[in-house]
Amino acid sequence: MSLSKCCSFFAVLAITVICTFGLVVFNTLERAAALDRLDQNTQIDLTRHADTAVVHLYFSDKENSYLTAEEQNLVHSNNPAEFGQTIIEALIQGPREGLMRTIPAGTILRALYVTSDGIAYVDLTLKDAHPGGIQTELMTIYSIVNSLILNISGINAVKILIDGRESMTLAGHVDLRFPFKANMLLIR
Repeated sequence: MSLSKCCSFFAVLAITVICTFGLVVFNTLERAAALDRLDQNTQIDLTRHADTAVVHLYFSDKENSYLTAEEQNLVHSNNPAEFGQTIIEALIQGPREGLMRTIPAGTILRALYVTSDGIAYVDLTLKDAHPGGIQTELMTIYSIVNSLILNISGINAVKILIDGRESMTLAGHVDLRFPFKANMLLIR
């Protein structure tokens, strides 16, 4: 074989090896990108199809005398604080029909966290003043307390904070300085 044929052969061989290597690297990168897109789509689909749970939210009757459970399907989380936030947001939105709102419209849930001993701290900002009155305050407090404790096994008491601080009362009547346990006597 002549020198020019040998050089041509090695040149073609080198080009073939380089092209093959380039195709392998390109296909590997393309597969990785496709797997990333598939993984992202799977995560989005899982979020859209999150587990829901039937929850009993406690709202006031028309006479503001007692609390009645309204069943709602809410997105469920195994994390008590996250599930608690979902429940409080649903309470803030109010009942679907036939019952009375217990939390003033415009109220904002600032934070909700649960301690290791099962006390949920619910921090609210009341945009509109609470209407007041001992019965209305009781309905607001136990709407929150009963909805959390009776739906989330990891919560056994609830402490209500206003604007990030301990408050003496909501509107002058019920003492908020201590955590509350569920009150079954207010439920009908």
